[in-house]
Amino acid sequence: MTMEWKRLLSRKRLGSSEEPQSITARTDFQRDFDRVVFSSAFRRMQDKTQVFPLSKVDYVRTRLTHSLEASSIGRSLGTLVGEQIMARHGLHDFEASDFGNVVAAACLAHDIGNPPFGHSGEDAIRHWAMTADYGSRRVEVLRGSEREDFLAFEGNAQGFRIVTRLQNPDNQGGLQLTSATLAAFTKYPRESWVGGNTHAGVSAKKQGFTVADRENFETVANEVGLIRRDSPYAMWCRHPLAFLVEAADDISYRVIDLEDGYRLGHFSYEEVVDAFLDLLPDRDKQADRLKAIREKKDRVEFLRAKVINQIILQARDCFLDNEAEILDGSFDQPLLEMIPCRQKADHLIDLAVERIYCAPEVVSIQAAGFQVVSDLLERFIQVIDDVAEHGDNASARSRMLIRLVPEQFIGPDRVPVQDPYLRLLLLTDFVSGMTDSYAVTLYKKVTGISLPGG
Repeated sequence: MTMEWKRLLSRKRLGSSEEPQSITARTDFQRDFDRVVFSSAFRRMQDKTQVFPLSKVDYVRTRLTHSLEASSIGRSLGTLVGEQIMARHGLHDFEASDFGNVVAAACLAHDIGNPPFGHSGEDAIRHWAMTADYGSRRVEVLRGSEREDFLAFEGNAQGFRIVTRLQNPDNQGGLQLTSATLAAFTKYPRESWVGGNTHAGVSAKKQGFTVADRENFETVANEVGLIRRDSPYAMWCRHPLAFLVEAADDISYRVIDLEDGYRLGHFSYEEVVDAFLDLLPDRDKQADRLKAIREKKDRVEFLRAKVINQIILQARDCFLDNEAEILDGSFDQPLLEMIPCRQKADHLIDLAVERIYCAPEVVSIQAAGFQVVSDLLERFIQVIDDVAEHGDNASARSRMLIRLVPEQFIGPDRVPVQDPYLRLLLLTDFVSGMTDSYAVTLYKKVTGISLPGG
């Protein structure tokens, strides 16, 4: 079996019965981009951690600025690949820019499901599900993927849930993005529990959708013609453009985290310049060009752009060299692990791990955020369960605190849903959708740390 580009670029929208328009001022894939941009979940990323939580420095990237930059890289990478794919396969019904626009839209949304406080927020949800006094007992009664959705909570799966269900919840299909964009967005096209089996390849290392959203992804996978990898479990080979989405994200944080680290004083100018120049084939020429740039920060920005371009070109070549294997599903590793400058690009990550990700100001706030997320989940699930089981006879505390949870995350008319799995899922929807600041504020309110007028 092999995947076909004409199906892979399907403009069919999830949840919509309308047929794609053949001629329009904006293409369907451009509309995908716009729908993500104007969503409230996307705006909330301006107050979600990229690397430095609750930073007071305006320059530092947030999840929102990181997503915009990854999207820009993705558009360039996708368009460059698209030019060659168009020529190879004679895809007369598409443009090279269609490839770029699909990758750009998917990149724009790639972190939209991340909880507050970055990856420590994901860890906090998993830790709560495994060890919390009440929460672990609630999760323990579940089985299969329903249970694993919480024990191995994944921001990517939450992101698919947001764009297909939680945003515009009255619409079937949520934002009703095209099948091509949704498939490219899903870097890990599998459910959380696959029978305890282990599968090789990067696309199988995490889940990309919850049990509640499995049917939506299966609809997308069938529409674009993804190759199914396992049965009876829900697991497919990646959409080829998902490799480009992953590469754009990898390029962005490898290079840009180092730039942020320099601006905050974690690296010297000489260290960053040397690491960037080392990735350029014309190192001496670019070093000479730096002499014409007066400010050091502008020199770093100049080199950052050069490095990004260099890695984009190598990622493009890697994708095109392996296109046949990508289409038949036998290629399943990150593109940046295959490029000629891999070792030097990995050095950027090593520097960031050593000097940024483990910096005291980063770790201390992440640790506090870990406590905030865990505590909110533990408190509110007991409140919601109490109201679900006892109704008007629930404790006064539960009947009061449940008012802090929007109806969307409880059930119609604020009556908690009866399914224990869905009650937990709606609660994680609520907590994972919070911004860093809102999570801290709500935590202070429910713990009595902060009182109105105090």
